[in-house]
Amino acid sequence: MFELSQLRSFVAVASELHFGRAAKRLHITQPPLSRQIQTLEQTLKVALFNRTSRSVELTSAGRAFLAEARGILQRSEVAMKIAREAAQPSAGTVRVGFAAASTYDYLPRLVRRARTDLPHIELIFEELSSVEQEEALAFGRIDIGVARPVSVHEDFDSACVYRSGFALALPVEHHLAGRRRPQLAQIHREPFIMYSTAGRFMHDVLIGAFRAAGVQPNFVQFMSQAQGIVSLVSTGLGIAIVPEETRNACFDNVVLRPIQLGQSAATEFHVVWRRDNRNPALPSLRQLMLALN
Repeated sequence: MFELSQLRSFVAVASELHFGRAAKRLHITQPPLSRQIQTLEQTLKVALFNRTSRSVELTSAGRAFLAEARGILQRSEVAMKIAREAAQPSAGTVRVGFAAASTYDYLPRLVRRARTDLPHIELIFEELSSVEQEEALAFGRIDIGVARPVSVHEDFDSACVYRSGFALALPVEHHLAGRRRPQLAQIHREPFIMYSTAGRFMHDVLIGAFRAAGVQPNFVQFMSQAQGIVSLVSTGLGIAIVPEETRNACFDNVVLRPIQLGQSAATEFHVVWRRDNRNPALPSLRQLMLALN
């Protein structure tokens, strides 16, 4: 039976049609290369090349064998790669749930780092609300989640990995758009696009801030996601308060200005996982996620 080294020698000569150049390409001298080709021909019991003192040409058998030889070499490389990846302690697949708003900053950074630092781990992402992630973790449909702070199940662990402020989203023609740092009191009775209770974290934070400041905006629409809220702001329907990282998205006819809701008020994302999860690939990814802040 032929060896992979013989196939590599054959492919090199077939590509160069010159034994000297093929030997240089393989970083060997010409005599061992010639012996490899002769041994391969003896094994196959066919001539692969027509050789003269001036030229080297593939025979019909050589042309037919070339495609197969390249295929075998390619498959052998794939097989070796699979074996090496399987031998890595972190190899495997991790299912990651994520809240939509994490796509503005944290999630893209996570994906870039994971591709660089954990190439042996396949990540399967699923967009889920923070409440849906709790359920998915409980039933084992995901391994780890990126969620807003929620009441954590007794079997879960969590840690804050992202914290940022808030921004006031305004149509460009709005009278507050020219202010660098609008105050919360200035949105009293303004037409306001509010988070619905489906966006529980932001809804509760805003309601608490409004009550503490004695501010009552005029709620004209309720939506669950920042993307939809800012899209409505762009139409001039009203103003809104969204996570600061929303500015990483592109919206026409909208300006975002930093706004303070209180000394300790902030948006957060937490990484959440089950303590009893035995996925061998999870610890490596979890460590990276916790360090990415």
